[in-house]
Parts: sequence; C-alpha cells; structure tokens
Amino acid sequence: MSIFEAGMLICFGAAWPMNIAKSLKTKSTKGKSLSFLLTIMVGYVSGITHKILYSQDIVMVLYIINLVMVSIDTGLYFYNKSQGR
Repeated sequence: MSIFEAGMLICFGAAWPMNIAKSLKTKSTKGKSLSFLLTIMVGYVSGITHKILYSQDIVMVLYIINLVMVSIDTGLYFYNKSQGR
C-alpha cells in the first residue's frame, strides 16, 4: 500500500461530498462538466482495475468510495439536466 496514493484519494474524496451537496442545493448543472465527471469516473475505474489485477490492498476501498460519490454527482447532473435546471 502506498501512503501517497491513499493521501491523494482522501484529498480528492474530500471534495465530492461538497459537490454533491452543491448539486442538491442548487438543483442546477451550472458549473458542472459532464466530460470532467466521466473522465474522473474512468480514472477511478482504471485505478480499481489496477488494484484488482496487480496490487490488491485496502486502498481499493478509497477508489470505490470515490467512484460511488462521483457516480452520485453524475446522476444528479443528469437528473437536474432533465428537469431543465
């Protein structure tokens, strides 16, 4: 396990609850980029895949938690967009 990899994921992960809260509060897609959200999701899926294939350790849990949070924010993006917000 790399403490630096874990630190990176913890720092990135700290931002997602704030983004989710913003999406819920504003009910808007303003300031959101779908391509950014999807790129981040691909990155987390790549990290999880690497952990499964080459380096299984507890850090994979951080990738999964972050992926879930980005997925929630992406779902809120689509919901708010469908509402014309």
